[in-house]
Amino acid sequence: MNSALAGIGLQLAALAVFVVMDTTVKLMTAHFAVPQLMWARFVFSFVIVAIALRVVTGSLPWRSRAPWLQTLRSLLLCGCNLLFSTALAHIPLADATAVGFASPVLTVALAALLLQEKVGWRRWLGVGIGICGVVAVLRPPFLLGGEAPHWATVLPLGTALLFAFYQILTRRLATVDDPRTTILHTSFAASLVISLAQPFVWVWPSGGAWGALVLLGVLGGVGHGLLVLAYARAPASLLAPMSYTQLIWATLASLLIFADVPDVPTLVGMGVIAVGGVLVALPTRPKPAPGASS
Repeated sequence: MNSALAGIGLQLAALAVFVVMDTTVKLMTAHFAVPQLMWARFVFSFVIVAIALRVVTGSLPWRSRAPWLQTLRSLLLCGCNLLFSTALAHIPLADATAVGFASPVLTVALAALLLQEKVGWRRWLGVGIGICGVVAVLRPPFLLGGEAPHWATVLPLGTALLFAFYQILTRRLATVDDPRTTILHTSFAASLVISLAQPFVWVWPSGGAWGALVLLGVLGGVGHGLLVLAYARAPASLLAPMSYTQLIWATLASLLIFADVPDVPTLVGMGVIAVGGVLVALPTRPKPAPGASS
Protein backbone atom coordinates (compact mmCIF):
# COMPACT_ATOMS: atom_id res chain seq x y z
CA MET A 1 0.00 0.00 0.00
CA ASN A 2 2.81 2.41 0.92
CA SER A 3 4.50 1.57 -2.37
CA ALA A 4 1.30 2.31 -4.30
CA LEU A 5 0.84 5.64 -2.52
CA ALA A 6 4.44 6.57 -3.27
CA GLY A 7 3.84 5.72 -6.93
CA ILE A 8 0.77 7.96 -7.03
CA GLY A 9 2.69 10.83 -5.43
CA LEU A 10 5.53 10.49 -7.91
CA GLN A 11 3.04 10.37 -10.80
CA LEU A 12 1.29 13.55 -9.66
CA ALA A 13 4.61 15.36 -9.34
CA ALA A 14 5.61 14.23 -12.84
CA LEU A 15 2.35 15.56 -14.29
CA ALA A 16 2.88 19.00 -12.77
CA VAL A 17 6.39 19.11 -14.26
CA PHE A 18 5.01 18.13 -17.68
CA VAL A 19 2.53 21.03 -17.66
CA VAL A 20 5.38 23.45 -16.94
CA MET A 21 7.35 21.93 -19.81
CA ASP A 22 4.39 22.09 -22.21
CA THR A 23 3.79 25.73 -21.28
CA THR A 24 7.45 26.54 -21.96
CA VAL A 25 7.31 24.75 -25.31
CA LYS A 26 4.19 26.66 -26.37
CA LEU A 27 5.85 29.96 -25.49
CA MET A 28 8.95 29.06 -27.48
CA THR A 29 7.20 27.82 -30.64
CA ALA A 30 6.92 31.48 -31.63
CA HIS A 31 10.71 31.63 -32.00
CA PHE A 32 11.98 28.13 -32.81
CA ALA A 33 10.91 25.18 -34.94
CA VAL A 34 9.45 22.26 -33.02
CA PRO A 35 12.29 19.83 -33.96
CA GLN A 36 14.85 22.26 -32.51
CA LEU A 37 12.87 22.52 -29.27
CA MET A 38 12.65 18.73 -29.11
CA TRP A 39 16.40 18.48 -29.72
CA ALA A 40 17.01 20.69 -26.68
CA ARG A 41 14.45 18.80 -24.63
CA PHE A 42 16.07 15.40 -25.29
CA VAL A 43 19.77 16.24 -25.54
CA PHE A 44 19.93 18.42 -22.43
CA SER A 45 17.71 15.97 -20.58
CA PHE A 46 20.10 13.11 -21.37
CA VAL A 47 23.18 15.10 -20.35
CA ILE A 48 21.63 16.33 -17.09
CA VAL A 49 20.32 12.89 -16.13
CA ALA A 50 23.69 11.27 -16.90
CA ILE A 51 25.55 13.82 -14.77
CA ALA A 52 23.06 13.49 -11.91
CA LEU A 53 23.29 9.69 -11.90
CA ARG A 54 27.09 9.83 -12.01
CA VAL A 55 27.26 12.28 -9.09
CA VAL A 56 24.64 10.57 -6.94
CA THR A 57 25.46 6.91 -7.60
CA GLY A 58 29.09 7.10 -8.73
CA SER A 59 28.29 5.11 -11.87
CA LEU A 60 26.24 5.11 -15.06
CA PRO A 61 23.94 2.06 -15.04
CA TRP A 62 23.84 1.92 -18.82
CA ARG A 63 23.58 -1.79 -19.57
CA SER A 64 20.01 -2.92 -20.20
CA ARG A 65 18.59 -6.43 -20.34
CA ALA A 66 16.21 -5.23 -23.05
CA PRO A 67 18.10 -2.61 -25.14
CA TRP A 68 15.69 -2.78 -28.07
CA LEU A 69 12.72 -2.12 -25.80
CA GLN A 70 14.60 0.82 -24.29
CA THR A 71 15.27 2.18 -27.79
CA LEU A 72 11.64 1.73 -28.85
CA ARG A 73 10.42 3.43 -25.67
CA SER A 74 12.69 6.44 -26.29
CA LEU A 75 11.55 6.75 -29.92
CA LEU A 76 7.90 6.51 -28.88
CA LEU A 77 8.48 9.42 -26.52
CA CYS A 78 10.14 11.36 -29.33
CA GLY A 79 7.07 10.84 -31.52
CA CYS A 80 4.77 11.89 -28.66
CA ASN A 81 6.65 15.12 -28.12
CA LEU A 82 6.84 16.03 -31.80
CA LEU A 83 3.11 15.56 -32.33
CA PHE A 84 2.04 17.30 -29.13
CA SER A 85 4.44 20.22 -29.50
CA THR A 86 3.31 20.77 -33.10
CA ALA A 87 -0.28 20.87 -31.83
CA LEU A 88 0.69 23.44 -29.17
CA ALA A 89 1.89 25.79 -31.90
CA HIS A 90 -1.68 25.94 -33.29
CA ILE A 91 -4.25 25.21 -30.56
CA PRO A 92 -4.68 26.13 -26.85
CA LEU A 93 -2.79 24.14 -24.24
CA ALA A 94 -5.99 23.05 -22.47
CA ASP A 95 -7.53 21.76 -25.72
CA ALA A 96 -4.42 19.81 -26.67
CA THR A 97 -4.14 18.34 -23.17
CA ALA A 98 -7.81 17.36 -23.12
CA VAL A 99 -7.60 15.52 -26.45
CA GLY A 100 -4.40 13.86 -25.31
CA PHE A 101 -6.30 12.30 -22.44
CA ALA A 102 -7.27 9.43 -24.62
CA SER A 103 -3.86 8.19 -23.42
CA PRO A 104 -4.81 7.17 -19.85
CA VAL A 105 -7.91 5.49 -21.24
CA LEU A 106 -5.85 3.55 -23.75
CA THR A 107 -3.23 2.74 -21.11
CA VAL A 108 -5.81 1.08 -18.85
CA ALA A 109 -7.07 -0.99 -21.78
CA LEU A 110 -3.55 -1.93 -22.91
CA ALA A 111 -2.54 -2.79 -19.32
CA ALA A 112 -5.33 -5.36 -19.31
CA LEU A 113 -4.55 -6.72 -22.77
CA LEU A 114 -0.74 -6.66 -22.75
CA LEU A 115 0.25 -6.83 -19.08
CA GLN A 116 -2.68 -9.02 -17.94
CA GLU A 117 -3.44 -6.55 -15.15
CA LYS A 118 -6.91 -7.07 -13.70
CA VAL A 119 -9.35 -4.39 -14.87
CA GLY A 120 -12.92 -4.89 -13.64
CA TRP A 121 -16.20 -3.84 -15.20
CA ARG A 122 -16.22 -0.46 -13.44
CA ARG A 123 -12.85 0.49 -14.90
CA TRP A 124 -13.98 -0.63 -18.35
CA LEU A 125 -17.04 1.61 -17.89
CA GLY A 126 -14.68 4.45 -16.99
CA VAL A 127 -12.70 3.76 -20.16
CA GLY A 128 -15.89 4.05 -22.22
CA ILE A 129 -16.95 7.28 -20.52
CA GLY A 130 -13.48 8.72 -20.97
CA ILE A 131 -13.60 8.01 -24.70
CA CYS A 132 -16.97 9.80 -24.89
CA GLY A 133 -15.37 12.80 -23.22
CA VAL A 134 -12.55 12.86 -25.74
CA VAL A 135 -15.12 12.75 -28.56
CA ALA A 136 -16.93 15.70 -26.96
CA VAL A 137 -13.70 17.72 -26.96
CA LEU A 138 -12.95 16.79 -30.57
CA ARG A 139 -16.62 17.33 -31.58
CA PRO A 140 -16.20 15.68 -34.99
CA PRO A 141 -18.65 17.21 -37.48
CA PHE A 142 -19.72 13.81 -38.82
CA LEU A 143 -21.12 13.02 -35.33
CA LEU A 144 -22.04 16.36 -33.79
CA GLY A 145 -22.38 18.67 -36.77
CA GLY A 146 -20.97 22.18 -36.91
CA GLU A 147 -17.56 23.27 -38.11
CA ALA A 148 -14.63 20.92 -38.24
CA PRO A 149 -12.05 21.47 -35.45
CA HIS A 150 -8.60 22.81 -36.28
CA TRP A 151 -6.55 20.17 -38.09
CA ALA A 152 -3.94 20.23 -35.31
CA THR A 153 -6.55 18.97 -32.83
CA VAL A 154 -6.06 15.44 -34.15
CA LEU A 155 -2.33 15.46 -33.39
CA PRO A 156 -2.80 14.86 -29.64
CA LEU A 157 -4.74 11.73 -30.57
CA GLY A 158 -1.57 10.40 -32.16
CA THR A 159 0.27 11.49 -29.03
CA ALA A 160 -2.25 9.58 -26.91
CA LEU A 161 -1.75 6.33 -28.79
CA LEU A 162 2.04 6.55 -28.76
CA PHE A 163 2.15 7.57 -25.10
CA ALA A 164 -0.11 4.68 -24.10
CA PHE A 165 2.43 2.26 -25.58
CA TYR A 166 5.23 4.28 -23.94
CA GLN A 167 3.59 3.84 -20.54
CA ILE A 168 3.10 0.11 -21.11
CA LEU A 169 6.78 -0.26 -22.03
CA THR A 170 7.71 1.76 -18.93
CA ARG A 171 5.77 -0.69 -16.80
CA ARG A 172 7.28 -3.69 -18.62
CA LEU A 173 10.83 -2.39 -18.25
CA ALA A 174 10.24 -1.78 -14.54
CA THR A 175 10.27 -5.59 -14.18
CA VAL A 176 13.40 -6.01 -16.32
CA ASP A 177 15.83 -3.13 -15.68
CA ASP A 178 16.90 -0.97 -12.79
CA PRO A 179 14.80 2.25 -12.83
CA ARG A 180 18.03 4.26 -13.16
CA THR A 181 18.84 2.41 -16.39
CA THR A 182 15.44 3.23 -17.83
CA ILE A 183 15.76 6.88 -16.78
CA LEU A 184 19.16 7.07 -18.50
CA HIS A 185 17.84 5.51 -21.71
CA THR A 186 14.69 7.66 -21.89
CA SER A 187 16.23 10.43 -24.00
CA PHE A 188 19.17 8.65 -25.65
CA ALA A 189 17.69 7.22 -28.87
CA ALA A 190 15.40 10.25 -29.21
CA SER A 191 18.43 12.55 -29.01
CA LEU A 192 20.21 10.72 -31.80
CA VAL A 193 17.20 10.67 -34.14
CA ILE A 194 16.09 14.28 -33.59
CA SER A 195 19.67 15.51 -34.11
CA LEU A 196 19.42 14.40 -37.75
CA ALA A 197 16.82 17.15 -38.41
CA GLN A 198 18.84 20.04 -36.98
CA PRO A 199 20.71 21.10 -40.15
CA PHE A 200 17.31 21.86 -41.71
CA VAL A 201 15.70 23.83 -38.86
CA TRP A 202 18.46 25.26 -36.68
CA VAL A 203 18.23 28.91 -35.56
CA TRP A 204 21.08 30.08 -33.32
CA PRO A 205 19.62 31.01 -29.90
CA SER A 206 20.47 34.10 -27.88
CA GLY A 207 21.90 33.79 -24.38
CA GLY A 208 18.48 33.90 -22.69
CA ALA A 209 17.04 31.45 -25.19
CA TRP A 210 19.83 28.98 -24.41
CA GLY A 211 18.69 29.07 -20.79
CA ALA A 212 15.12 28.29 -21.80
CA LEU A 213 16.27 25.42 -24.02
CA VAL A 214 18.30 23.94 -21.17
CA LEU A 215 15.22 24.31 -18.94
CA LEU A 216 13.28 22.09 -21.35
CA GLY A 217 15.87 19.38 -20.84
CA VAL A 218 15.76 19.74 -17.06
CA LEU A 219 11.97 19.53 -16.98
CA GLY A 220 11.89 16.58 -19.35
CA GLY A 221 14.52 14.66 -17.41
CA VAL A 222 12.89 15.32 -14.03
CA GLY A 223 9.37 14.56 -15.27
CA HIS A 224 10.17 11.25 -16.90
CA GLY A 225 12.50 10.27 -14.09
CA LEU A 226 9.60 10.67 -11.67
CA LEU A 227 7.37 8.72 -14.07
CA VAL A 228 9.79 5.78 -14.20
CA LEU A 229 10.03 5.70 -10.40
CA ALA A 230 6.22 5.82 -10.16
CA TYR A 231 5.75 2.85 -12.49
CA ALA A 232 8.34 0.90 -10.51
CA ARG A 233 6.09 1.23 -7.44
CA ALA A 234 2.51 0.92 -8.69
CA PRO A 235 0.60 -0.82 -11.53
CA ALA A 236 -0.16 1.01 -14.77
CA SER A 237 -3.93 0.62 -14.37
CA LEU A 238 -3.75 2.49 -11.03
CA LEU A 239 -1.39 5.27 -12.13
CA ALA A 240 -2.95 6.05 -15.50
CA PRO A 241 -6.13 7.66 -14.07
CA MET A 242 -4.02 10.03 -11.95
CA SER A 243 -3.06 11.72 -15.22
CA TYR A 244 -6.46 13.43 -15.26
CA THR A 245 -5.19 15.92 -12.68
CA GLN A 246 -3.05 17.35 -15.48
CA LEU A 247 -6.24 18.79 -16.99
CA ILE A 248 -6.54 21.16 -14.04
CA TRP A 249 -3.02 22.54 -14.35
CA ALA A 250 -3.19 22.78 -18.15
CA THR A 251 -6.46 24.72 -17.98
CA LEU A 252 -5.03 27.12 -15.40
CA ALA A 253 -1.92 27.65 -17.54
CA SER A 254 -4.09 28.37 -20.59
CA LEU A 255 -6.10 30.95 -18.65
CA LEU A 256 -3.31 32.68 -16.75
CA ILE A 257 -0.48 32.64 -19.29
CA PHE A 258 -2.14 32.53 -22.72
CA ALA A 259 -5.59 33.99 -21.88
CA ASP A 260 -7.19 31.03 -23.68
CA VAL A 261 -10.65 30.36 -22.25
CA PRO A 262 -11.88 26.80 -22.97
CA ASP A 263 -15.24 26.78 -24.76
CA VAL A 264 -18.31 24.87 -23.56
CA PRO A 265 -17.70 21.61 -25.54
CA THR A 266 -14.13 21.47 -24.22
CA LEU A 267 -15.25 22.03 -20.61
CA VAL A 268 -18.03 19.45 -20.94
CA GLY A 269 -15.59 16.99 -22.46
CA MET A 270 -13.11 17.60 -19.63
CA GLY A 271 -15.85 16.93 -17.09
CA VAL A 272 -16.87 13.68 -18.78
CA ILE A 273 -13.22 12.63 -18.98
CA ALA A 274 -12.84 13.36 -15.26
CA VAL A 275 -15.89 11.21 -14.42
CA GLY A 276 -14.42 8.35 -16.41
CA GLY A 277 -11.11 8.87 -14.64
CA VAL A 278 -12.74 8.69 -11.20
CA LEU A 279 -14.46 5.42 -12.10
CA VAL A 280 -11.19 3.97 -13.29
CA ALA A 281 -9.28 5.24 -10.26
CA LEU A 282 -11.59 3.80 -7.58
CA PRO A 283 -9.93 0.80 -5.95
CA THR A 284 -11.38 -2.62 -6.63
CA ARG A 285 -12.65 -4.47 -3.59
CA PRO A 286 -10.82 -7.76 -3.07
CA LYS A 287 -12.95 -10.87 -3.38
CA PRO A 288 -13.50 -12.70 -0.08
CA ALA A 289 -11.54 -15.88 0.37
CA PRO A 290 -13.49 -19.14 -0.09
CA GLY A 291 -15.15 -20.16 3.16
CA ALA A 292 -14.77 -16.72 4.75
CA SER A 293 -17.64 -15.64 6.97
CA SER A 294 -19.82 -12.75 5.86
